[in-house]
Amino acid sequence: MEGDKGLVVKNAAAHHAISAKFPKKIDNKDKTLVVQYEVKLQNGLECGGAYLKLLRDNKALHQEEFSNASPYVIMFGPDKCGTTNKVHLIINHKNPKTGEYEEKHMNTAPAARILKTTELYTLVIHPNNTFIIKLDGEQVKEGNLLEDFTPAFNPPKEIDDPNDSKPDTWVDEARIPDPEAKKPEDWDEDAPFEIVDEEATKPEDWLEDEPLSIPDPEAEKPEDWDDEEDGDWIAPTVPNPKCEEVSGCGPWEKPMIKNPAYKGKWTAPYIDNPDYKGVWAPRKIKNPDYYEDKTPANLEPMGAIGFEIWTMQSDILFDNIYIGHSVEDAEKFADETFKEKHPIEQLVEIESIPKTDESKKAKSPSDLVFTEDPVLYIKEKLDLFFTIAQTDPIQAIKFVPEAAAGMGAVFVTLIAIIVGIVSMSGSSAPPQVKKAAEKAKESAVDAKDKVAEAVASGTDAAKAEINKRTTRSSS
Repeated sequence: MEGDKGLVVKNAAAHHAISAKFPKKIDNKDKTLVVQYEVKLQNGLECGGAYLKLLRDNKALHQEEFSNASPYVIMFGPDKCGTTNKVHLIINHKNPKTGEYEEKHMNTAPAARILKTTELYTLVIHPNNTFIIKLDGEQVKEGNLLEDFTPAFNPPKEIDDPNDSKPDTWVDEARIPDPEAKKPEDWDEDAPFEIVDEEATKPEDWLEDEPLSIPDPEAEKPEDWDDEEDGDWIAPTVPNPKCEEVSGCGPWEKPMIKNPAYKGKWTAPYIDNPDYKGVWAPRKIKNPDYYEDKTPANLEPMGAIGFEIWTMQSDILFDNIYIGHSVEDAEKFADETFKEKHPIEQLVEIESIPKTDESKKAKSPSDLVFTEDPVLYIKEKLDLFFTIAQTDPIQAIKFVPEAAAGMGAVFVTLIAIIVGIVSMSGSSAPPQVKKAAEKAKESAVDAKDKVAEAVASGTDAAKAEINKRTTRSSS
């Protein structure tokens, strides 16, 4: 947009802070609060924030330099680093009893849109404690301040008594070994897990006199081997080839098998504990720090806006900020700004994507060349053949003769295999099988001739069709 300017973060891998005071403080007591602004991540965002802060209106705001320690009321906007990618909403809430402040974080934050185009972030907090978050005017989060924040705005009415402890006599074991159970008399705890298979016999081809490995007959002593320095040379061993053709070599021993009498160590079965009292928990007492804030949407007055961020990317642009009480005014402002430029930016982004060379792209199956991409060629030809064949099989054969010829060849090959199998079986084959094979052979030859005829006529038809199209295009 001509003349449109924004606030830009120029340095990468740096901390940035800037703020501006409002002409008068914003007090949203019993009013709707609307926070809306644009973010344009011109170089993307790998690690860093692009959120804003609404600063608390107090004396320090007018005396101290803005920094990450400056007290704020709301922090809202995108934040991304590593696997973290979310839209922050943090409210700094004052404890009415102690006067201390605590950050309340929104649960289940929506994902930020990390794009190089301008994105619009909108937060609306209503007096009834409900809130919504929009991205580019589309609602992505709806919740309630009293239900969707951690820690909760209001502490629990009761807490565990820190002075309570579990009695020594408390039984919290739900099940115990049966004290009346006894080990059966025939239970042998010493029985081994495995025993020798006494019924096993040595295989007849077992070579007890053959070693499992032998010196490598092809190994030769290295020329630089010095027996005095290196010791006697010994050829490396290799598996005995004689053992590969038999059940085994070397001394034979009976194998081990699982002991059917094995039972292992006996333990008593478990039963429900008659003295079980349940899971112990400390008694509850009134929370001395309890308070109830029924209207956390009544935020403290805000005197300024600030951007205090750390980011690894440069050229993050902020623009068209709205802080007020009217949803309608915010939407109208977005119509005049964001919605005017966002579609144009999207088109520019699409145009910047490298385009494929349309001249090299096949426009139809007839333009394909088998040698350039055999898989695509076969797939497209078969798809076209079956599409036409659903309505007119004859036309399918004529216009896609390659597919018809290929399937005919496969059919003939299958018949030839069947005939070959029957031929190898000789006189042992039943008469009905021979008769069926001869009939299949005759059918295959006939089918092959018909396919060839269809291919020829199809080729002629295709050439005629091409000539018609060429004539039409040239006229």
